[in-house]
Amino acid sequence: MAVTIAGADAYIYANVIDIEDWQDSDMERKQRLLNVAERTLTNRYKPYVIPDDAVYEFVPVLAAAFNDTNKLQQYGVKQFSVKSISFTFGSGKTDLLDLIPNSVLDLIGEANGVNLTKRRIGRSVR
Repeated sequence: MAVTIAGADAYIYANVIDIEDWQDSDMERKQRLLNVAERTLTNRYKPYVIPDDAVYEFVPVLAAAFNDTNKLQQYGVKQFSVKSISFTFGSGKTDLLDLIPNSVLDLIGEANGVNLTKRRIGRSVR
């Protein structure tokens, strides 16, 4: 199936807690978010079928990560102030792959009969 804005709206409104950044987006931005979410998941998980629900689950994460305030963090801004209101950003996730939530991996895994996990980098000490 092909992802659609109408399908995303229905899924997000029924299944996602934080929907404000998606809801506040115009139709063009929603389509761009859908395109990026689908392309990112398809490129990362090439051998697997990506269900529409997985894309719809990822889209509001991207909408929040690239809203007007948080996109400054993506551009490397550490701190800014506007009229006595100050924002300080920690070290945020800068790669789209880092933003993929576990719920998306679960949906892809269920659709393909596999168990997907995020790749861990580093050494485990026991």
